[in-house]
Amino acid sequence: ENCFVPISEIIAVEETEFNRKQRNIGRWQKMTKLHAFTVYYVKKARNHRWRCSDATFWCVDEHLCNQWIQALKELLEMQKSRPKQLLVYINPYGGKRQGKRIYEQKVAPLFSLASISTDVVITEHANHAKDNLFEVNIYKYDGVVCVGGDGMFSEVMHGLIGRMQKDSGIDQNNPKASLVQCNIRIGIIPAGSTDCICYSTVGISDPVTSALHIIVGDCQPLDVSSVHHNNTFLKYSVSLLGYGFYGDILKDSEKKRWMGPMRYDYSGFKTFLSHHYYEGTIAYQPAKHTHGSPRDKESCRTGCYICKQSEKQMAEQNKEHGLKHEEGEEEWKIIKGKFLAINAVNMSCACPRSPKGLSPAAHLADGSADLILVRKCSRFDFLRYLVRHTNQDDQFDFPFVDVYRVKCFQFTSKLSEDNESNVMDIGKKRFGQFCRDHPACCCNIVNSTWNCDGETLDSSAIEVRVHCQLMKLFARGIEEDCKDEAAYSQSSIEQLL
Repeated sequence: ENCFVPISEIIAVEETEFNRKQRNIGRWQKMTKLHAFTVYYVKKARNHRWRCSDATFWCVDEHLCNQWIQALKELLEMQKSRPKQLLVYINPYGGKRQGKRIYEQKVAPLFSLASISTDVVITEHANHAKDNLFEVNIYKYDGVVCVGGDGMFSEVMHGLIGRMQKDSGIDQNNPKASLVQCNIRIGIIPAGSTDCICYSTVGISDPVTSALHIIVGDCQPLDVSSVHHNNTFLKYSVSLLGYGFYGDILKDSEKKRWMGPMRYDYSGFKTFLSHHYYEGTIAYQPAKHTHGSPRDKESCRTGCYICKQSEKQMAEQNKEHGLKHEEGEEEWKIIKGKFLAINAVNMSCACPRSPKGLSPAAHLADGSADLILVRKCSRFDFLRYLVRHTNQDDQFDFPFVDVYRVKCFQFTSKLSEDNESNVMDIGKKRFGQFCRDHPACCCNIVNSTWNCDGETLDSSAIEVRVHCQLMKLFARGIEEDCKDEAAYSQSSIEQLL
């Protein structure tokens, strides 16, 4: 019962006090003392789950035992990507308020085993981690770990990227600015209501699995979209930027936090029944540097070829033409219409309820976002579209759904376009239109809210640009399913030794 374990997936090696009762073998019973060491390593199970397993080796020669320990420790020292010192932020209020317990019981012992030192900060209020990252000496750390949900990750991400731009003298309010890449990796220990980013980059929302990815020093580049309004920076986004349906769900659910995670189901059902659509104009620039398309069914996986080639092509284009020249010269595509949902995603946005996500072929690090437009349609057709997110059918195969791979886009609501008109006339015009379309509710809602990675943005006119591989995670992307997963369940490290 042997399996191969690479050095990169060994967690630690320790000398072990050997108990002779563990090995009741006749020829060893006469020995007075045995020497042993234990190897702790990553054991891979189904559904991308990792666990810490161990194997103990023993012999009568103390010198030989020490040689093995020294040799293995030297090999581990050569793994330069592994973190030695981490800054940890814990949100004690997120999700089911289990963040502190999860870290102390499941994560901290593994960090200690791997000889990783940590500075832990328990956040006390919103933006505590973000503000703290502008004050501490972040350059002494090999990474920053956030324990919480997507909101906690967003806070740490904004703090790190903002700190990098501040230290480099970059004005974040300039939507055309070339941002400085953040080389300090972020680790996510999932402990929130939603852990979409963790699920989409690791394949599972499991604290132990994420901790082990941090320990072995995995690195996954990640695209980040910047959102601006009138040359003013608003937010960064790495997963979903949604207007209409998903924006309305978030806005309604924020009023019902007392319900816990169930508030999303309630608000989702309520928003579906309201069936609001919104008028506006979208202008976008196609991502011509990418090697894939939103409907090619090429999922982003560990060591993704499309991400590597797209990054290379984008770098060559920028070197040849320059970023400003490229954006100024390329043609903008313009779409006007009535939309139930406008979604821009930098990743698949997969989660346990929707294993494929909003865009199954979206890539983590190709310098583009998938722009999904769901035009006005019947409730039944919209329900068919939503159901497609839970099965294997092509969710873009509808006449009212369009999807484009873009590097930047702009959106302006109909109300913003009519800003120069008389305010009373606008109100009458919009109110009359919605009363005709929704006579039962007689609503006069003219603007939705943007859902930016689970946080609301009220601006109805925005400019979005994708920054290729702006940051890095302690992850390796979703690995291909192992054909012989049973081999991992009978793990030993003897073949390696």
